[in-house]
Amino acid sequence: MIRYIEIKSRARTEFIDITAQVQEVVKNAGIRNGICQLFVMHTTAGIMINEGADPAVQRDMIGFLNKLVPHDPYFTHAEGNSDAHIKSSLIGVAKSVFIENSKLLLGTWQAVYFCEFDGPRQRRVALKITADEG
Repeated sequence: MIRYIEIKSRARTEFIDITAQVQEVVKNAGIRNGICQLFVMHTTAGIMINEGADPAVQRDMIGFLNKLVPHDPYFTHAEGNSDAHIKSSLIGVAKSVFIENSKLLLGTWQAVYFCEFDGPRQRRVALKITADEG
């Protein structure tokens, strides 16, 4: 069964911590051990697992991505958001996280982030939770 998380971004580029929302879906699924697959259903957004304790890390990453792929008019895509498509491709649109004892198996400092590159927008992340067969 596929479940969904709804996300509303507020800025053109932002990283939104969705760890608690994902954990809530995992908890409600009643799976003790397995895998949670996350998939961003958009071409101008992504998903990542990274530092969750210090917001300076997200600011640094956004700053670096904006320097690496600036929002410039030299792109030919008519919608003017080619930079967002490129950033989405660099970050990726899918991640898998192990589930152990009904909890996401993340490191001490890790969090799950929805990465907005063309906001503000209403977005969706699909989650598929699969139980271990053993």
